[in-house]
Amino acid sequence: MYNFIFDVDDTLYDQLEPFKKAFQENFSPKKVISIEALYRYSRKFSDEVFEQSQQGRISMDEMYIYRLTKAFNEFDISIQPKQALAFQKDYAAFQDEITLLPDMEKTLNYCTRKQLTVGIITNGPSKHQRNKIKNLNLTHWINPKHIFVSGELKMAKPDKKLFHYVESQMKLEPQKTFYTGDSYRNDVLGAKEAGWKAIWYNQRGHSIKNKESQPDFIVGKEQKVYDLVRSLVE
Repeated sequence: MYNFIFDVDDTLYDQLEPFKKAFQENFSPKKVISIEALYRYSRKFSDEVFEQSQQGRISMDEMYIYRLTKAFNEFDISIQPKQALAFQKDYAAFQDEITLLPDMEKTLNYCTRKQLTVGIITNGPSKHQRNKIKNLNLTHWINPKHIFVSGELKMAKPDKKLFHYVESQMKLEPQKTFYTGDSYRNDVLGAKEAGWKAIWYNQRGHSIKNKESQPDFIVGKEQKVYDLVRSLVE
């Protein structure tokens, strides 16, 4: 029987929605920009300094300022640090309103019916990620012992040591374990490096020029994780 482990941000819920609300609350730029493109840049720059923030070499506030400032710079717009922090405060507040994507709720219900082993691996500070886990009511489907937050473990995706740790704790067989996430670098490369199967949840149409490793499956914008999981199991 297969095991299915999931990312949280932009996989189980749409992270763009709280980002849009926080943007509208804080910014009214003179020129029209794509909020989705701004969001994608912020994720890119967040990844650049995530490890430094995890290790305490920069503060979380410095990381928040860096990623949003750099994202706006891509559109030749300058913002002040206090604007980035005000945005972050609202962004975190709007994340209290997040809900599971219907496809993901259907998938988790299916996994429960089939008595499949399910888990979570998510990058981020403990309090921040635990709040999302609570708001999404993930323990309704997932054993709390099978939920792993990088900020509590001092290791983060894509480090294969984190995947091996989860594998050991959950007694998983790597070749029968599928990890689903939106980030090619963190989720696909991390899972494949650990010997797991990888499902790339690529709803935003990211393209990778130099693929170091191929995902086993890609779920694009018009596709459903539920359909893939069901086809694998049945």
